[in-house]
Amino acid sequence: MASIRDYNVVEQFNSRLEEIRTKLLDQAMVEVLNDRAAELCLAHRQYMTSVLDTCFKKCKEDETMFDMIHAYKQDLKEKTSLLKEKNAEQLEVVSEIEDKEHHKALLFQRIEKLKKDQARNKELIQSQNKANKNRLKKLNKCKDVFQKHLSLEIRKIQGEKLQFVFRNISRKDPDMVHTFLLQLDAEGVYHIMSCDPPLEKMAHLERRLQETNNFSAFLANVRREFVALHNGAKMA
Repeated sequence: MASIRDYNVVEQFNSRLEEIRTKLLDQAMVEVLNDRAAELCLAHRQYMTSVLDTCFKKCKEDETMFDMIHAYKQDLKEKTSLLKEKNAEQLEVVSEIEDKEHHKALLFQRIEKLKKDQARNKELIQSQNKANKNRLKKLNKCKDVFQKHLSLEIRKIQGEKLQFVFRNISRKDPDMVHTFLLQLDAEGVYHIMSCDPPLEKMAHLERRLQETNNFSAFLANVRREFVALHNGAKMA
């Protein structure tokens, strides 16, 4: 048996202790590393789980957000379309208003023209009525002359009409009457309204009176036609 004092034995013992120590340290280090790796793996797994949960929630939120964005886009599209329709309607309304304003302006112009024409026509009518009244006055003033020379009576009838009554057409019946009714229109034109008895040439005599305005000659011709009519009937 070797003595513990032997140098080689001591060296061997120390070497063996060092090996054991190194082995124990290595084992302890491995265990520590394994524990640390396990902790790291657990921490990494927890972190990844958390990240996955966060990503899942984020995806959920993003999906909701995408739906909201899509809804907003659709709503914006509908509102834009509605706005375009309203703008088109507004343009139509503006165009219609402009047309109405233009039509209104034309109506005002026509009304003003009609007012001026009406005023002018009123003046013409008043002037013509005045002239007609003057003519009627002159005829009334000549009534005595006509009555004396032509056995003619002039009667004023309602509505600015004059009735001319002839007598002494027939020698046998001097009181037999022959009449015609005359009227002046707004332009001062003579019109024969009726004749009793009817004269075949009365329309011709009326046109001649309108052309010449010679009333005395007209009356003389009417009397002549009445006499001719009476004499013709007598001869028949």
